Order: sequence, then C-alpha cells, then structure tokens
Amino acid sequence: MKKTLSLVVTMLAIVAVLAACGSNNKGSNAGTGENGAGAGNDGGKKKRIALVLPEKIGVNPFFATMDEGLKKAGEDFGVEVKTIESTDPAALEQNLRATVAENYDLIITATFQAEDALTKVATENPNKPFAIIDTTVDLPNVRSVKFREQEAAYLLGAAAGLSTKTNVVGAVVAMDTPLLKKYTSGFEQGLKATNPDAKFLVNYVGSFVDSPKAKELALLQYSQKADFVAGMSAVGDLGVFEAAKEKNLYASGQDIDRTLDDPEHIVLSQLKGTDTVTYETVKDFVGGNFEFSSVDYGLKEKGVGVTFITNETTSALSPFIGQETVDKVKAIAEDIISGKIVVQTP
Repeated sequence: MKKTLSLVVTMLAIVAVLAACGSNNKGSNAGTGENGAGAGNDGGKKKRIALVLPEKIGVNPFFATMDEGLKKAGEDFGVEVKTIESTDPAALEQNLRATVAENYDLIITATFQAEDALTKVATENPNKPFAIIDTTVDLPNVRSVKFREQEAAYLLGAAAGLSTKTNVVGAVVAMDTPLLKKYTSGFEQGLKATNPDAKFLVNYVGSFVDSPKAKELALLQYSQKADFVAGMSAVGDLGVFEAAKEKNLYASGQDIDRTLDDPEHIVLSQLKGTDTVTYETVKDFVGGNFEFSSVDYGLKEKGVGVTFITNETTSALSPFIGQETVDKVKAIAEDIISGKIVVQTP
C-alpha cells in the first residue's frame, strides 16, 4: 500500500507540473495578433498610455476631443489609458516626469506649450517613447503629429470670400504665433482666390481663454463693416459667437462643429481631428507601426476640414453661405487634395 500511495502522489505531482506549464504557455500567447503586438498585451500585460495635457480641459474642444480619442483607443485596443491635466508649465513638466517614473509605455502630450518641457524630459529619458500632437519636437524618441491647418483655413476663407455682402471679413485670433499664422495665412489665401477685393481684418486676443476680450474684438470688426468673423481663439471663440448673435451677423468656429450651437449665426466650422490623431497614435503604437518621425494630417488624410464642405452636419445650411458656395468650395477642396492647388505654409 505504501508503494502504491507513493506512486499515486508522484503521478499527481507530475500532472500538476504539466498543467502549470500548459497554463503558462497559453498565457504567453494570449492576445497575440498577426503582427505579434496583440490587443495591447505584452505577455498578457496591458500596455499603459498617458496623455499629459498642458492645461485643464475645461471647455476647450481641442483637448476634450483628444481625451475622447484616447479613451476610445483604450477600449478598442485593450490598453490602459490615463489623461493628466496640468495647471501651468511647471506642473506640465512635473506630470511628464511622473509618468516616466510610473513607467508608462507611451507618453503623449500636445501643443507648442509643451515643447520645452517635453524636450527636457525626453532628452533625459532617451529610451522612453513620447508623442506630441500639434507641433514638432525633433528628438529620436519623439513622434511629432501635425496638421495642415492652412488647407482647411483656405476653404474657410474661400467660403467667406464668396459669401460676404460687404466685402469685409475678419478673424479674431488667440495669439500671433507661427502655428496660428497657418490659420490666418490659409484663410487670406482662400479669401483672395475667390474675392480679390475683399478686406481682411485680424485682431489678436493675447490668450486662448479670454472670451470677453474676443467678444470686444469681434464687435470692433463688425463695426468696421465685417459681416463674417472667423473665431480662431479656442475658448475665446465663445465671445465671438456672442458678438455675432448680438449683431445678427455671422461667425465661424474651430476644432469641432460649432454650427450645432447656433446655426443661424455660427455658419461654418473649421475642423481639426485631434480625437482621430490621438486614436491613430495609440493604434500605431499597439500595432507595432509606431515610428519616431513627423506625421501630418491635412484634407487628404481627413485630419482637417470644414462643415458642409468636407464634413456632414445636422445643422441647417445658412442662406448667408448657400449651396452654390458650398459646391464651389467642395471643388476647391478636391483641387487641394489632388495637388492642383497648393496652399502655402507661412
């Protein structure tokens, strides 16, 4: 009986070891897709991706849609994602350092506001992958994602040139920066292409969040006979919209479809797919297609656009714009995509 009992115990032990080995082998292969990256898993461990924003999201659609794109990517690709908001440049650098210390697999940040902090942190951590959206940081461990905003701005300016009844249009812009010059320059190129005689007014708010100042400048432009004012001041655009409603005139918004808020006065929106590029950045990283290079998105890649022209909307088209103008600007969009029209970058 002792020999029999000893044999049974030995056999049970062997079975347990084999079962454990089989379980481990199964775990190491779980979630592995055709490219070997799987659904965000590395040996069964979820990848972790952080989005470190240079400021609070608040009511800024630029950052709100980035957060939405990150969360959708997290769900679709089975990765752990986290959005961290900063209060100032010092906090941004601290947050970037914290995500490095917490060993996130990929750290994403955004805008020219993050350039200095990212340059410092990425240089100190050459083996950690980073991405920055809406600007360029030229380092071997940073992927830079940019937009050809000038292409969508060209369409917006072309539509304004065809629609204005006073031959005066304006733009209320957050700041006089190289990035925002792509907006004003593209707009002016499109405006002059469709209406060489139109006058273009530009005023700078000095901030991305000062709605009262933006409203004051929009009212100034309306007093100078502008019948259309393009909001290019992020949160400040809320003041531009108030001015358009007060004067019963016309404006456009930025980043998301603002026509939904007041289609009678906000008649167009220049769109910027920050949700799309954030999603695609995560997708490339998880899928093993992530490269440390500069990638940009324009009309062709559907990274930018304009409501009614390149993107559908549930809003009613304003008679101020009209279907004839929409059709003409759609043709211009196709010429930009094909290369027939080249929008100059300032």
